[in-house]
Amino acid sequence: MTATIQTATETERDKRLRNHDKLNCTDFHWFLVRTLPHQERKLAGILRQHQSLTKNILEVYCPTHTTVSVVRNGKDEQAPLFAGHVFVLATQQALTDFIDRYYPEGIVLYDRKREVGKKARLWTIPEDQMRMFKDFNENYADKVIILERPYTDYAFNSTTNEPNEIIRVVDGPLAGREGYLARFRRDKRLVFNMKALDSDRYFAVSIPNVWSLRVVRLHNAEGDRQSAGTAKERAADLLLGLLQACGYADRTLPAFHSIMETLATKPSLTGLRQTLDKQDRTALSQRLAALNTADAELLLNLARYEHDNPGYVKATWRKLVLRSYLTPTPGIAMEEDQCEAVLRHEGFTEVIRKVSVAEDTYYPSKEKAETVATTYYAHIGILPAGPSSACMLFANWDAFLEEYFMTGGKANERLVVGTACPDNAHPQKDKLTASFHNYAPTLYKVLTDESSRVKAVPRFRVGNETLNVLSITATADIASAKDELINTCTAICREINATPHLALWRRYLRSVWLHV
Repeated sequence: MTATIQTATETERDKRLRNHDKLNCTDFHWFLVRTLPHQERKLAGILRQHQSLTKNILEVYCPTHTTVSVVRNGKDEQAPLFAGHVFVLATQQALTDFIDRYYPEGIVLYDRKREVGKKARLWTIPEDQMRMFKDFNENYADKVIILERPYTDYAFNSTTNEPNEIIRVVDGPLAGREGYLARFRRDKRLVFNMKALDSDRYFAVSIPNVWSLRVVRLHNAEGDRQSAGTAKERAADLLLGLLQACGYADRTLPAFHSIMETLATKPSLTGLRQTLDKQDRTALSQRLAALNTADAELLLNLARYEHDNPGYVKATWRKLVLRSYLTPTPGIAMEEDQCEAVLRHEGFTEVIRKVSVAEDTYYPSKEKAETVATTYYAHIGILPAGPSSACMLFANWDAFLEEYFMTGGKANERLVVGTACPDNAHPQKDKLTASFHNYAPTLYKVLTDESSRVKAVPRFRVGNETLNVLSITATADIASAKDELINTCTAICREINATPHLALWRRYLRSVWLHV
């Protein structure tokens, strides 16, 4: 695919129309003038020579970077991007008069799309688009690669068919650009749709060395697929929460194993409910009857997996202390206006609180991004700490912190503190490594700041079991401690989920935040 500008050819009627057009005689706009081949610098020079003498021609811009890499048939070639074009900030009358007098070979491009009965107008470029284009041209035009396939082809990894991550550039000339993080051989690049300045056409371009840019990850509302592991975790969490809410207490895990074995033999929730009713377990039967279609299918999919892999459920869920920190369902019944509920366990109390988590979300089919808030349920345990009135509040980060505590020595130092290395694309800057310090500052503070009230605690004992937890000690103001622990844990979840630089740790985060 080439990055050529789709130009219009003026007819004699258009020229007469242009010469007599008295509209926009005082309004300034950016216009695009097409020159004869290789004469864009000549026209720019003539314009600048007469600029001080010509009223209402304020600025002339001739792109200095005129060639980019173009992928044709799998090969990189050099091709012009905006060769043969000059951008002029002027009034329409002043520009057309100047072109007629000093450079009649030039063509001021027209917008051919017009309403029936209305005459064509010269193509104008909004100031914000022009400013962004100038920044882009001066900083990235010599690095951009024009792609031969359409932008939508880069939504998925062609090898794995997994959706590519969507990222947004935070600052610099590309600030606000949204696109796919796609792999090209051994390199990862930002791929985005670039609009031609003189038409409604778009072409896909890529920027190499994406790690030199400051970017955030957007949740893909249409392409992100829940991993099979997360789906199983959600199914198990859903049923375990229902069992706990129905008062099964220390019998919750055996009941969970038994129910999954029953469903694996006969994958029917109706049949399971009939069995529960006969056993006078009507509370659980009613809760199962109230499940929506999606949650019911989650349970049945886990049962089918257990049927194909006998013993999977017992081997995977061998202990139950406290549910994952953020879950999509509360387990215990909560009214619409109820923000918090309490569930008693042997030895500790569980607080279940509604938490609204806002995510930057992208809709590929609309090419539109917006912030979407989703309700989750935070699970916090409260455990008496000795004979005093002190309490320990803790959140289940078991699998995530287990991986962290196994990272030692220099590897741990790089992960937590981070290091800097020279950035070849920007020699005056250092490139940040993928570390908690750089991309998860809340977690970095928890792990390194002695004054942080929230601590990462390995093998925290709860009854006869241990968990790796994020914990806080409270003496009197338990409500404040709950708020601080929940806010800290939620901030860590959001920071890790929002960066493409901590992809490995986002995988471990799935055991903490059962993302919908």
